[in-house]
Amino acid sequence: MKKILCIMLLAAMATGAFAQEQGKIRGGLDFGYCIPKGGGGVCFDLQLGYNLKDNMTVGIKYGNALMGKVDPMGENASISANGNFLGTYTYYFSSGGSSFAPFVGGGLGMYTLASFSTGASSYTVDAGGKFGGALTAGFEAGKFRMALEYNLVPSSGVTVTDNSVTLENTSIKNSYLAVTVGFYIGGGKWKK
Repeated sequence: MKKILCIMLLAAMATGAFAQEQGKIRGGLDFGYCIPKGGGGVCFDLQLGYNLKDNMTVGIKYGNALMGKVDPMGENASISANGNFLGTYTYYFSSGGSSFAPFVGGGLGMYTLASFSTGASSYTVDAGGKFGGALTAGFEAGKFRMALEYNLVPSSGVTVTDNSVTLENTSIKNSYLAVTVGFYIGGGKWKK
């Protein structure tokens, strides 16, 4: 049922598939590379927005990032999954006569965190939901979209144990930079 609703929504948005007009709905899909401190990974975002004006869009974004990190000594590795659901705002710097449109934007919402670690010691990571945000900048050309996005996610507490003895209570950073490419459909045409 969910697949049918998603296909119907995408088909409805495709009827006005040429950029940006006030009052139109648009959807997008982005894929990219994410760069947490000390590692790397992949990410994707699914966005749905409403054009408040020809150059302003509000919407929602669902995203996921899968990241791997290795400590500087090379003794321990971790893999984390980071999901987010954000309310977003995007402002486009377009005069309306071109299909090239630089943009800036941001979002606020919930990030869900899960982590797995391996190495000489045992790590317990505080997982769960955290309130965070994202800042983004990039450009759209035709239906193509490229962006840099910095996700501001609070750190998680970590307890390090070895042979059931607690060695250290510390934290790990959850914020990361993402470089994404993708496309969008719907939204109408840029006006002059």
